[in-house]
Amino acid sequence: MTSLKAMSPALIAAALAMGSASPAPSMAAAPTASDTALAPYFVPAGKGPMAPDEDGFIRRWLLLEPIAKPNRTNSGFTGMYVRQALTTPYFPGQLIRLPRAGEKVTVAGTPLAWHALETTGFDVKLFNFAQSLGKTKYGVIFYAATVIDSPRERPNVRLAIGSNSASMWWVNGEETAGLFNDRRMVMDDVVSRRITLKKGRNVIWGAVINGPGLSDFCVRFIDERGKAVTDLSVSAL
Repeated sequence: MTSLKAMSPALIAAALAMGSASPAPSMAAAPTASDTALAPYFVPAGKGPMAPDEDGFIRRWLLLEPIAKPNRTNSGFTGMYVRQALTTPYFPGQLIRLPRAGEKVTVAGTPLAWHALETTGFDVKLFNFAQSLGKTKYGVIFYAATVIDSPRERPNVRLAIGSNSASMWWVNGEETAGLFNDRRMVMDDVVSRRITLKKGRNVIWGAVINGPGLSDFCVRFIDERGKAVTDLSVSAL
């Protein structure tokens, strides 16, 4: 897999230029009315760190309101198309700087907000996230980010992902896994190569693209034996 450093210089330069020209991010001190409307699938993220669930699924995320990317079907989600669509620079700091809850970015003239949320199930129901906020549900791209703190360096772990539809995932700036073509969300549908989680802070970015139909994802780490890694802290802040 390639790292962000291997992305085209033009892409990186565009993302950084957009970031330098943008105003300081706005902060949300408390859950907004729109956050409470996300029940029953989400609740506002708590202030303290949380562990993955008993099966290792990461349930606290920063989610960006959907970016319009019209696709009438999911049949064209080849690796080349998905990689181009998901690494195109849409907003400042994309895949580089961890966003903050309440921060807003503008994509093609449309302001979009980041929400810090916890899921009530093992999967992140992006369709319901968009629907609850009155946003576009079909023909969209979703970006997600979170922070994982590990009590020690942990080699030979794998990122295990399921998504509906295609998606890409990065850990600490390195492209770690891609799920291409039209697919349903299946637990551990794609498992990454072996990677090392650093002691302390590790940042995960994900991007999901979907045309018609539902959209969601699930993510966890598994160890060299295929067992869920649960002794982590998730902050997403």
